Amino acid sequence: MSTIRACGEDDHTVVLAIINAAAEAYRGVIPADRWHDPYMPQSELDSEIAAGVAFWGYEDDGALVGVMGVQPVRDVDLIRHAYVLPGRQRHGVGGALLGHLRRLSTRRMLVGTWAAADWAIRFYQRHGFELASPERKIELLKTYWTIPDRQIETSVVLADPPFDPA
Repeated sequence: MSTIRACGEDDHTVVLAIINAAAEAYRGVIPADRWHDPYMPQSELDSEIAAGVAFWGYEDDGALVGVMGVQPVRDVDLIRHAYVLPGRQRHGVGGALLGHLRRLSTRRMLVGTWAAADWAIRFYQRHGFELASPERKIELLKTYWTIPDRQIETSVVLADPPFDPA
């Protein structure tokens, strides 16, 4: 049986393991200067949680197999750190998590991802998100995220509902 539930402090080790296992897909795809091994160290996960990222998990037969964070920032909710274990991808786990978080929110949702991660972009587009224009992307990343300029250069932003054309 599967369920979606809030992740607690006891889940942090598993959340981190899921993130790092699934993030292996980025190795050799994103710019080499953006890759870290591990992709997310424990200290970064702790910082993200302290900054307000609340993780939700997809649990199947008592084991977490996917996680997705949501972070309220100003007037939007950011989808943060959405990962599914490699062996469980393309089985509806990510879509179920995203649908759950969308039902919890009444605000515009934004997600930032690597421009080279075409599979992630297609996932969000299949679920109704639209790419922001390159100009709006820069504005959004500087307004709602705290990331280095190099990451801004190599990222995209998708929105739901989409922004009107500029």
